[in-house]
Amino acid sequence: MAGGGGGGRAVSASIGRKGKFSSPVPIKKARIEIVPLIDVMFFLLAAFMLVSLSLQQAKTRPMELVDARKAENDFKPDVLNIGIEKDGTVAVGTNVVDATGLINELNNRYKQNPKTPVFITGDKAAPYKAIGGVLQQVRMARFTHVAFVTREAEKSKN
Repeated sequence: MAGGGGGGRAVSASIGRKGKFSSPVPIKKARIEIVPLIDVMFFLLAAFMLVSLSLQQAKTRPMELVDARKAENDFKPDVLNIGIEKDGTVAVGTNVVDATGLINELNNRYKQNPKTPVFITGDKAAPYKAIGGVLQQVRMARFTHVAFVTREAEKSKN
């Protein structure tokens, strides 16, 4: 039996088994290599960061912003000045008015000139409800040019 008679069967059955006969090829356990996995993860992280930054820049529109300047105090008679005191009383110009008086004054001024600017001034201790009520009355009178008057913060002297 030239070519591998019956003796080859016993040898092939013993390949890979532990025991008396062992395989000429050593059996290795599979293991996961961590270093290439970390390299791939860092590459993906960097790629996603760069893509997200480039998408963020693509969504913004170029704008020319106005430089802020300090406004000068000037009195304009065609402006409607409404003041709210800390006790909640409302004054139009220098005249103290109640809720119906404010509504009447706003309606009269709107009939004269709908584009009249309205400046609302409130005391620091004025109740928010009073300021919100005045703003609501101004909106109901259909004025579109409304602004809150603020004061520049005082600089501390240290």
